[in-house]
Amino acid sequence: MKSVQWGLSVLALTMVGLTAPAAAHAETACADLIKTRLPHAEITSAKAASVAGMDVCQVAVTSRPTRDSDIRLEVWIPVGGAWNGKFVQVGNGGFAGTVPKVSFMGPIKAGYAVAGTDDGHQDPVGTNASWALGHPEKVTDFGWRALKETTDISKALITAQKGSRAARSYFYGCSDGGREALMEAQRYPKDFDGIVAGAPANYMSQLFGLSAFQQQTMARPGGYLGAPQRELLQKAALAECGGEGFIRDPMRCHFDPGRLTCKPGQTPGPETAPCLTAAQVVSAKAFYEGRRDRAGKVVFPGYSPGAESLSGSWSAWITGSSPETNQKAAGPSFSSNAFKYFGFEDPSFDYLKMDMGAPFEGALKRMAAALDSPDPNLAAFKKHGGKLIQYHGWNDPAIPPRASIVYYEDVRKTMGDPSEFYRMYMVPGMLHCAGGVGPSGVDWVALLDSWVVAGKAPRDITAVAGPGQGVGGPPSQVLCPYPGVARKAGEGYACSTRRTKG
Repeated sequence: MKSVQWGLSVLALTMVGLTAPAAAHAETACADLIKTRLPHAEITSAKAASVAGMDVCQVAVTSRPTRDSDIRLEVWIPVGGAWNGKFVQVGNGGFAGTVPKVSFMGPIKAGYAVAGTDDGHQDPVGTNASWALGHPEKVTDFGWRALKETTDISKALITAQKGSRAARSYFYGCSDGGREALMEAQRYPKDFDGIVAGAPANYMSQLFGLSAFQQQTMARPGGYLGAPQRELLQKAALAECGGEGFIRDPMRCHFDPGRLTCKPGQTPGPETAPCLTAAQVVSAKAFYEGRRDRAGKVVFPGYSPGAESLSGSWSAWITGSSPETNQKAAGPSFSSNAFKYFGFEDPSFDYLKMDMGAPFEGALKRMAAALDSPDPNLAAFKKHGGKLIQYHGWNDPAIPPRASIVYYEDVRKTMGDPSEFYRMYMVPGMLHCAGGVGPSGVDWVALLDSWVVAGKAPRDITAVAGPGQGVGGPPSQVLCPYPGVARKAGEGYACSTRRTKG
């Protein structure tokens, strides 16, 4: 997570061909929306614009539900018959700080009214959380309140401009946006007819705790995993668990980096002796196994093997490109900021020196109260008729893919078989929200729209290769709803019904 929108540009790439003519209504001129009265909010601009050859009404709003709130949001509404009668709210990425307008383009081209928010603070650096220091209301705005403000205001403005409500309302987000997506289903189950949650950071506090544990481990003498070590790990994992460009069935892969430990007399090096020191093995195991409690039980899962040396993978999110740049990688940046400004409210706090005992656990609980969305009871969302699609790349280096499995299984244990309203897809070879070696192109919102409108529940779906994917490998792969196994397109394999205990 650099100062990027966590994966939200995926929406602009995937949403196509969803337009449906809306019924004709007497529309309010865009400029006249400036007169619309909203509770504790003001419209700062309302202007007509041409976007991708379409006439669009762009409305900017500032909402202040508390004295310390400063929530910026924008709503874009296609004018006239270009509107398909539906609304999409897009999630943000990282620690937010800007309205994710890059994600507006896909929905607008498809005829949707679309909205998004900066989550209540203004900062172009998405890894920075200094805005939270001394501002508990802004933390609440980031956690969930800005989402609700955006939903209610957007729906009101669409109705004011169109003279009628949107026929369907959807939420789409990946990473932090996935956390927001599940937050919507849990806190506001009647607000959306359908939700797409990609690689959700819904256990956000645990992600920060995982990163702290892993970075402390790698900071020990000799523990850093440089490019040669990452290349060695990836090569060995692929050889052991599939032999292709990516691991097709990670559930069956039980890669142990310990077998790469240097033997007596060996000196680790990319050419002389491809092996790992004992300290490097400990670091690798921390990344794969996850964080354990004092009794040795895994309390939060680690990352899956197979993409350790890919561009945009471990070097970008976990290790940095060198020991000197390690703490500038996305994961360490997020975790350090989280403990400084959310957990301990101390800008000088060094999470690499943190005791992983009671103070650490207390910090996690404080963060979880405002930021996490772990509630597995989705009964109210189901009763509303809501549909939920979740997806996660198996090679995600930002959010462990098994965290999604943990949430799905918690829902299943709480509610029984959730397939009537909830489907999840694990995507082999995909990195964080997009990219990677495995074909991962899926129009998730089209699937959701079909399920909501036509009652067509998604089953096996085909993910197609995007730029740089499928090189020397399959141009597509079939994804089965979890629990299941991805197969090559056209091979006709039935989905597995196995579940994982991991």
